[in-house]
Amino acid sequence: MKRSISILFVILMLVAAYMTQGCAMYDVAVEERNVSTYSGDKKISFLIEEKFLDDNTVKFLDFDAYTYEGHVYLIGEYESHTQVERAVKIAKGVKGVKTVTTYFMPKKVGDHCGTTDNLSISSTLRKDLIADGDIWSTNIDIEMIQCHVVLLGIVGSAKERDKAIAHAKSIEGVRGVKSYIKVR
Repeated sequence: MKRSISILFVILMLVAAYMTQGCAMYDVAVEERNVSTYSGDKKISFLIEEKFLDDNTVKFLDFDAYTYEGHVYLIGEYESHTQVERAVKIAKGVKGVKTVTTYFMPKKVGDHCGTTDNLSISSTLRKDLIADGDIWSTNIDIEMIQCHVVLLGIVGSAKERDKAIAHAKSIEGVRGVKSYIKVR
C-alpha cells in the first residue's frame, strides 16, 4: 500500500512539473522579451526576493520585485525609511541590475482599503484585460497597494498600454493608477 501511494505521489509530482512547464512555455511564447532576457529578468527578481527573505530589516511580504530588461521595480508598503533604503541597496547589489525604480507607500493603520478590496480590484482588472482582445494580458503584471493599481510589463503597442491603464481607472474603488508598462 505504501509503495502504491509513493508511486502515485511521484506520478502526481511529474504531472504537476509538466503542467508548470507548459505555463512557462506559454509565457515565453507571448512575451515581448527574448527567452534569454526573460529568464535573466526572472533570475534577477528571484535573487532580490531571496535576499529580502534573508534580511532582518526588509520584510519579505511587504515588497515585490519585478524586472524587465534589467530594470528593477520594487513595489510595496514600508514601515520605515530604513526599510526602503535597505531594499533598494539589496536590489542594486544584484548582478545584472541596470536601474531600480520604486513605488512605495507608507503602511496605514485602519485604512478602509483592505486585502479584500485589493483582491477584488485586481481580479476585476485581470478579467477585463483577459477579455480585451487587443491586449496580451499575460504581458502585464498587476500590483495592488492600498487600492492603488500598479501596472508593469512590456507590451507591443501604445494602444495596449493605454487600454490597460483605462481598464484600471474604470474600476470602482481604485484610488490611483501608476503605469510602468513599456512599449516595445
